[in-house]
Amino acid sequence: MSDENAESTEHLEEAPSFDAMTRDIADVPAVEVITTVAVHLMSAAAVNLGLAEEGEKHKDLDEARKLIHALAGLLDAGATEISSFHAAPMRDGLKSLQLAFREASVAPDEPGKGPGEKYTGPVYG
Repeated sequence: MSDENAESTEHLEEAPSFDAMTRDIADVPAVEVITTVAVHLMSAAAVNLGLAEEGEKHKDLDEARKLIHALAGLLDAGATEISSFHAAPMRDGLKSLQLAFREASVAPDEPGKGPGEKYTGPVYG
């Protein structure tokens, strides 16, 4: 075996197994699952609103609307379960996304009719 192959094999033996690197989903607290999903929804919505690098390239308001609506529903349903400590910053992020959606829209929805406003109430901006 060449020295290069020996180093490669050594490296594989030292790397942790896949099982060692993953957590059993049963060990993940519900608040962590809910907030992680919320952050993913927020991030995806921001990208679809064109708020990321190369924003216009990824802008898709129809997709953003769906993601914002799903985020609002999740926060509405889960807020009492994750406490104000976790829910308040998520609500702030949601409101920022709703305002950004309103600004990005050529024909903004009436107050109360925008994405997620079914759950949050009207967002003015």
